[in-house]
Amino acid sequence: MLHILVVDDDKNTRKYIRAVLEAEGYTVSDAENGEEAAELMGREYVDLVVLDVMMPGMDGYTFTRELREANNNLPVLMVSAKQLPADRHKGFLVGTDDYITKPIDETEMLLRIKALLRRARIASERKIVMGDVTLDYDSLTVTRGSETQELPQKEFLLLYKLLSYPGRIFTRIQLMDEIWGTDSETGWETITVHIGRLRKRFEGWKEFEIESVRGLGYKAVKHV
Repeated sequence: MLHILVVDDDKNTRKYIRAVLEAEGYTVSDAENGEEAAELMGREYVDLVVLDVMMPGMDGYTFTRELREANNNLPVLMVSAKQLPADRHKGFLVGTDDYITKPIDETEMLLRIKALLRRARIASERKIVMGDVTLDYDSLTVTRGSETQELPQKEFLLLYKLLSYPGRIFTRIQLMDEIWGTDSETGWETITVHIGRLRKRFEGWKEFEIESVRGLGYKAVKHV
């Protein structure tokens, strides 16, 4: 079973989140602050952390920053009573994967946890599976049934990025920076060209499509 660590200095909040998660079949451990959480992670394997921001000792921001500085990509869902955009921005800047505010909506929390675990699984397995379609990061191939297409690297990385976050809108600049690098002298128009190639290559495939979002960029839509 997947193991989730709940870190919060409020005992009642820990008990509530634990009950919600255990009802969904997760194994749950808890800690009162960042120091206790780090110690526990040294003894047990954890798949995801649900982390309060404001705690005595090592707070959520510090814990997350130190986790990322140690090159640990463990998924982190940050929870805070603070609702200002600046507080969410700070959370993302130190390396959290997602952010929800208190009072906690348990349905939203569970949906966000499932999404984070799915992305983490994609990252570790280096594959995306959608019905009969499989994207294999290591071979740069897209397979459907007996048909396999090996894509040029940039095309594959572009498709893999979009399908790793179905429904999420990416601007051309975001995709350029992610796939071609911030130092690339290639213009963002190349994204349009590569999207066009991908659409033509997978024309008629019912499992997914790439949609243009007027004035913003592109998103992948999964149909399986």
